[in-house]
Amino acid sequence: MAGGPEGVPTVVTAESRRIARVLLDSPLPQLDRLFDYALPPELGDVSTGVRVRVPLRTAGRVIDGYVVELDTEDDADRPLSEVDSVVSPVSVLPDRLYRLARRAADRAAGSASDVLRLVIPKRQVRVEKAWTADAAVPEQSESAVAAAADLLASYDGLDEVLEDGGRAAVEAIPVFHDGEPGWAALLAASAVRVLASGRSSILIVPDHRDLDRLLAALEEAAPAESVVRYDSRQTNPDRYRSFLRSLEEAPCIVVGNRSAVYAPVQAGLVAIWDDGDPLLGEPLAPYINARDAALLRQEQESSALLFVGHTRTTDVERLVAHGWLQDVRAVRRVLPRVILSTPQEMDAPTAQRMPSSAFLSARNAAAEGPVLVQVSRPGFSPSLVCAECRAPARCAHCGGPLGAKHRGAVPVCAWCGRGARAWACPSCSSTQLRLASSGSERTADELGKAFPGIRVIVADGAHPVERVADRPALIVATRGAEPLADGGYRAVVLLDGPRMLQAPDLRIGEACLRWWSNAAALAAPGAPIHLVGVDGAIARALATWSHSGYARSELAERAPLHMPPAARVALVEGSAAAVGRALVALEELALPADAVLGPVPIESDDYPPRVRALVRFEYGAGARVAATLRASVVAEAVSNRRGRGKSTRSALTVRLDILDPEL
Repeated sequence: MAGGPEGVPTVVTAESRRIARVLLDSPLPQLDRLFDYALPPELGDVSTGVRVRVPLRTAGRVIDGYVVELDTEDDADRPLSEVDSVVSPVSVLPDRLYRLARRAADRAAGSASDVLRLVIPKRQVRVEKAWTADAAVPEQSESAVAAAADLLASYDGLDEVLEDGGRAAVEAIPVFHDGEPGWAALLAASAVRVLASGRSSILIVPDHRDLDRLLAALEEAAPAESVVRYDSRQTNPDRYRSFLRSLEEAPCIVVGNRSAVYAPVQAGLVAIWDDGDPLLGEPLAPYINARDAALLRQEQESSALLFVGHTRTTDVERLVAHGWLQDVRAVRRVLPRVILSTPQEMDAPTAQRMPSSAFLSARNAAAEGPVLVQVSRPGFSPSLVCAECRAPARCAHCGGPLGAKHRGAVPVCAWCGRGARAWACPSCSSTQLRLASSGSERTADELGKAFPGIRVIVADGAHPVERVADRPALIVATRGAEPLADGGYRAVVLLDGPRMLQAPDLRIGEACLRWWSNAAALAAPGAPIHLVGVDGAIARALATWSHSGYARSELAERAPLHMPPAARVALVEGSAAAVGRALVALEELALPADAVLGPVPIESDDYPPRVRALVRFEYGAGARVAATLRASVVAEAVSNRRGRGKSTRSALTVRLDILDPEL
């Protein structure tokens, strides 16, 4: 007897044989399909989803794979290779996970095995032997469930979304609950509500700081045995142990970073915090953003889906405008007290980096508790300029920007690390340098002199700080590195706004609004929040806390240009001949005449020279464009393999859904 595709026993006669359809764990695009292998009788019963070792005749070796389907066939004379061995009896690839990986890969013109490599850890034999799949259903505290219900009731219609498996964009209230951020308490309450109904939840956050805050919020709200942590900081055994727990039938709460969106639970809720954070975009092929994977998963499993944030990305606002997502807001909105310092104030002859209103506010607040000062860059002085002509100081060896680690230090190149002791300006021959901007350390040095007697704390990538006490202090933090303050900050000053907005990024307005809003949400109730040197629509959006309106205006501006997310964008890169063939194949889809931008050459030492092109297309054409580009990638890979030795690099690479297209 052998299990059929639906788990129904299938009779194997003398004229038939068992076969397994196997997905190979290989990065080669031409191998991204199911291969038939014969199952020899000595392997016994084999289940779908198990790891196996199978021969690959073209490569002359044995590789890993997963059994996706089991079947029998009458044509026993068809030549088939046999499965070499079963690595483990544990079914690590449930059907729902395979279907999700297949859909995500097809949408991104990638390989399913690349997606599965993100979620299925390497096997740990000791962990597997100690694991039993009979975990009991966790018991929840009635008081915790009641507290979660009370919190959810403060959002209009959120409980109905969780109950009915709906989709919503939720504006988080910028307040604290029991010392933890309001968004963390909201996600924890949503997961507790779903767990009480006997279903699992997946909670996705961008980085380890957010993960720790969410786990702290869940510590009192949910049973410890129900929380499953997916974290890149885990050891391999711990990661495999968490993965095995998520395979069990008992409901749980999966908490993790972007790859946790593929956790193999039967999800009743998928929630993502701060979906605009670039850390939610996978840097490895097929480069799928956790937001897109969550949308595919919700459509497949009919689970509830929440995008929670202080701000609203244009991607989510587009879905709200189309009615795909419900707009959920608090019954009673709590708006931060934002004070704007206009560019005109900063242009005055006597103006300092921090205007007088913000300075006085920070000085008064620092006498009572912590004050947050957000800056754009870490270090002492990230960049230097010529003291005479103000030309940017560049390294004579590699052309990289010169910076200073502290006052009076030898300038150092940010790219190659060489010192520039005998620097001379190529424009005016001056040998004098001037500090062009202030990093976190230089700002702390300046504020330490302006606020005598007040402790100054630097919080950035090199000096991580998780939490500060409720006592007088100045915390100078780079964007995204702001620590929590017990009781909230007494004042928040957002410096370097104009410099942040100058970044050559299509989404820099969205990013700045997200950085500023997340910092403002750390303030104590009623504390002043000063945005320095910024005016216009983005300043008004922060002051009035109308992020959805700003996202709508951004969408309206991008639509005529066919830029994301108004349209999807694919990046096609490779040799000129390969890119040309891929673009010719796309012509059969009858895309608009202006759909293709490029190709243009890429500055590199590769031979043959590589070029890059962008393809813009509507969402309705996504499946056809992805399939056509994937076929081109496979064709070039096969052709490149036949001409082995000419080049070790892929002749053609494709990446869909570029968030910031740039040629």
